[in-house]
Amino acid sequence: MKIKIKRFNKSLPLPEYKTSGAAGFDLYVRNDEKIKSHEVKLLKANVGIKVPKNHFCLVQGRSSTPIKFNLMVVPGVVDQDYCGDDDEFTLEVINFGNKIVELPSGTRIAQGIFVKIMKAEFKEVAKMEVKSRGGFGTTGS
Repeated sequence: MKIKIKRFNKSLPLPEYKTSGAAGFDLYVRNDEKIKSHEVKLLKANVGIKVPKNHFCLVQGRSSTPIKFNLMVVPGVVDQDYCGDDDEFTLEVINFGNKIVELPSGTRIAQGIFVKIMKAEFKEVAKMEVKSRGGFGTTGS
């Protein structure tokens, strides 16, 4: 699958799959960033990508990001029609630690995964046909 991509800072690498079995491609922070303790911040990911038709791009943190940086990347969806010349991927991060986190430009903290879209046609009913299972956490620990 060939994907059109624009880098905003050409000195940073293109996203890449680090192993042949990787589902996600790495995303890099475009600018030097400082995230204060307990701050929520938007970071530019240096790419605009033409997501394939009938797909979306799921953006989420790399598995090592919380351990290495005390950051959580809030999962996000990039729609297939978010592909204008200025439509740069943005990462929403939360610093859950007690210290400022400094990220130099080019730090890998997130990944993108292309996912096929399946749209539903909703049919409203007055009653569901099966017995209720229970609420949140009902299957035990």
